[in-house]
Amino acid sequence: MSAVDEILEKVIAGQADASYLMGQELTLLLKLSSRIKKQKGEPGEGALRIAVLGSYSIQHFCMMLDAFLLGMGIKACIYEGEYDGIKLDVLNDDSAFYEFKPQMTLILMDHRDIRTLPPCLAGEEEIESLLGDTMRQFDLIWDRIGERLPGCRIFQTNIVVPPERPLGNLEGGVPYSHSEFFRRINHELAVSRREGVNIVDMEYIASYTGKRLWFDQASYFMSKTGYSVDALPFVCASFARLIGTAYGRVYKCLILDLDNTIWDGVVGDDGYEGINLNPHDAVGEAFRYFQSYVLELKKRGVILAVCSKNDEDIAKEPFEKNPDMLLKLSDIACFIANWDDKVQNIKRIAASLNIGTDSLVFVDDNPAEREIVRRYLPEVMVVELPEDPSFYARAVDESNAFSWIELTKEDLERTGTYAANAEREKLLDSFVDYDDYLMALDMEAEVGEPEGPQLKRFAQLINKSNQFNLRTKRYSEDELLSMKSDTDVRLIYIDLRDKFSEYGIISCLILKRSGEECFIDTWLMSCRVLKRGVELLAYDAIYEAARDWGCKRIKGEYIPTRKNSMVKDLYPELGFMECGERLYQTELKDYKKRDFHIRLSTIS
Repeated sequence: MSAVDEILEKVIAGQADASYLMGQELTLLLKLSSRIKKQKGEPGEGALRIAVLGSYSIQHFCMMLDAFLLGMGIKACIYEGEYDGIKLDVLNDDSAFYEFKPQMTLILMDHRDIRTLPPCLAGEEEIESLLGDTMRQFDLIWDRIGERLPGCRIFQTNIVVPPERPLGNLEGGVPYSHSEFFRRINHELAVSRREGVNIVDMEYIASYTGKRLWFDQASYFMSKTGYSVDALPFVCASFARLIGTAYGRVYKCLILDLDNTIWDGVVGDDGYEGINLNPHDAVGEAFRYFQSYVLELKKRGVILAVCSKNDEDIAKEPFEKNPDMLLKLSDIACFIANWDDKVQNIKRIAASLNIGTDSLVFVDDNPAEREIVRRYLPEVMVVELPEDPSFYARAVDESNAFSWIELTKEDLERTGTYAANAEREKLLDSFVDYDDYLMALDMEAEVGEPEGPQLKRFAQLINKSNQFNLRTKRYSEDELLSMKSDTDVRLIYIDLRDKFSEYGIISCLILKRSGEECFIDTWLMSCRVLKRGVELLAYDAIYEAARDWGCKRIKGEYIPTRKNSMVKDLYPELGFMECGERLYQTELKDYKKRDFHIRLSTIS
């Protein structure tokens, strides 16, 4: 079997994530992309429709992006716009772009699209005027797509500042330089983007690649290629991860090995005082740098876990006793150290945290352990670590595993919630009766209709919750905002807190009225609060809304996916009767209120 065939086999099986493909030679990736394009038939129902519009040639990008997405298990149907055809597609109401009806649109622009630049010695007023004109062009494109394609998520590249400096060193020191103007555009894109638009930091990607390599002027003049073909894998990997996140493929947890992964040495042999984390030693400092990077991930909401072949007491000693450790036990949401195989232990971590194994990222210095996890848990992202620990942080960063498209207050508080779960487990152990345990949690909920920042969190949950999700329908914030003005639609959130922590919004409901029937369009819940009675509280909220509408019955639907089998029996368990394929209904007169041990602070 050839090298291309081996990679193709993994891609077709959805076992070649971005990290794996980025590690392959460029020529192999180009052959692979071409092979997939030739062999690929109709994507079929359920394929993700992605439109790519560019001001330069995008043929190779579209081919390789398709391969990267397929390697992540995402079957895509890609619309490839014409060269320099962004405005032709977007501003023409009869364009093939609108006929395609994309769910996501990628807009690839570069500095050549900025036609008017400040003249030398231009004042601030003139620069601001030019900046306003430029931003209105972006607004025009975004507004038109938003009007014609409600719910279509846009990925807009920012501007890569070219390396040529007509003003020499003054380019970085005067406000009217072209370089400074491009930077101001990028700043405006970041601060003024609207809901449904995500800025892809192409300036970072180009800088990381190296701009002398990124800008291949000969290729541009011959074939209008926007950047060097050598940068193509990194660009496609970055886009693929962002698309995957928007599609619901969200990585939430970083699982760390210990020996020679977060410290130098083997704690079982060297003891907690013998491992090397010496800040005055090059090797020790490298491991401390990796720990500091991991802590930054935790601060932005990434859950940390440990999976180590060790005796647990010995494995914990460095966290408790070594003064050079930056990570502490309180930073670790789930700590598993034993002599079982890591595949089983990773499954235990997922179960303990109540998240899917496809939400996990695994980091281990041992290539054999990495390969075993790749083979038996292909849905787990396995980061390929280099031999030199100085580059561990870079390897995790390059994987783009945690390239989320939004960041909310609830994300930042997530790690504290998982730490509080350990306290809840201790409390549970002290009770014989589960109802008594639920009462002891002292849970309080707020039920209402989302407004302002709540609507953003509402949209985020809808677009990333997969397990406790009856229909897995995705809606943008703009679509939800439109629903709020419809008297036959009701959006309901549930916010929960208990004696240990505040969860924030953890359940979302969308109800639609049709005559005397209330249809449950969306019912989802964070798995962090399973078996706490929140589903009974949600059902009570559904009943109250249906009664206020004067409905006689409630109807629900369960659409099975690869991830939501946990709720396949929810409707029957609540007393609903089958009334069609995947459909269930109950009469309001048959509703029986259940005790859910949650105190209500607000019902609106």
